[in-house]
Amino acid sequence: MTRAREAVSDAAGAAFEAAPTIAAFDARLVRVALTRPWAADVTSVGVIATHVVRSDGAEGWGFAWTPQIGAEAVHALLANDIAAFAIGRTADPGAEWRTLWQHLHEAGGGGITTIAQAGLDLALWDAATRAAGTSLTGFLGAQRERVTAYGSGVNLHYTQDELVAQARRWVDAGFGAVKVKVGKPDVAEDLERLRAVREVLGPDRALMIDANQRWELDRATRSLEVLAEVSPAWIEEPLRADDLYGHVELSRRLAASSGIPIAVGENLHNVYRFDDFLRLGAAQIVQPNVVRVGGITPFLGIAAIAAEYGAALHPHLLPELSGQLALCLRAVPGVAEPMVEDVEDAGFASLGALRDASPVRIADGTLTDVPHAGLGIRFS
Repeated sequence: MTRAREAVSDAAGAAFEAAPTIAAFDARLVRVALTRPWAADVTSVGVIATHVVRSDGAEGWGFAWTPQIGAEAVHALLANDIAAFAIGRTADPGAEWRTLWQHLHEAGGGGITTIAQAGLDLALWDAATRAAGTSLTGFLGAQRERVTAYGSGVNLHYTQDELVAQARRWVDAGFGAVKVKVGKPDVAEDLERLRAVREVLGPDRALMIDANQRWELDRATRSLEVLAEVSPAWIEEPLRADDLYGHVELSRRLAASSGIPIAVGENLHNVYRFDDFLRLGAAQIVQPNVVRVGGITPFLGIAAIAAEYGAALHPHLLPELSGQLALCLRAVPGVAEPMVEDVEDAGFASLGALRDASPVRIADGTLTDVPHAGLGIRFS
């Protein structure tokens, strides 16, 4: 059995005797408008809200999510293939995750399929947590009272003045770490923008940079030699996300020069790919997106793998859920504590998408839990 498979099995846990089954499951597509468009053609995000009813009457609510592309396809998988698979099977969270993944694998081992799987997985975890009369942190066991949040934004298209203004807002809001997009045609422009941001941040706040897969190996190497001047805490997705061996070589080059660690994960879609990257030393930081990897079940498996390799884990986006999970991740000696990404004006609650108040609170650069039932995420 592979390490990744063992991690998924451990995260799923053993099914209880006479566990309730899935009696009903449905999904609906919701479009949530963005206050700050992420690009000219990204003015909303697609949410597929899900609802499960167990044979014992317990209910759970979950969701799948994709910013722009594929929401209708995800909805179709949930409403057809996943619903047909789920009815009558155990409602124990994670018990059937791998079986469903194998069932859907014909349509792809990750991406649309795992995003859709999250819709069922999250609803089942919500139902189990609500049935236990607690929150997710109560169910999994909180390991810390608060977690660091960092300011983030989709800002490569911002003018330098707009970017500097955003950095000032982050500082005023109490963030001790921020992330900025890079990848302009001329790295000199990236450096000029980052110098301006660093001036606002000062020397003590962390500045992370994210290339969103815009470079190839040699350009990444040259660009990071230049951008090392602003002391980046990490470089995120410097290369095409699935370029495993390119990341291995870039990691080797950076270790011999600037020492900037590589962060990957928002576009890795299953536990096996995370295991590949960490086993070969292609990254030092992983950033699983709880929806893109298929839900809480595989997220916990990825966390176990990261801990084994001594890699830091900082969840990607969705702080209302990933923040709760970060509160529950066990500390690993010598490894940085998890941080949660807070994209400016993009939280579901701030966008008016949730039926109830947010299950987490972000203030002064830290995230804390707010009393709630289950996952605490139900869409209007």
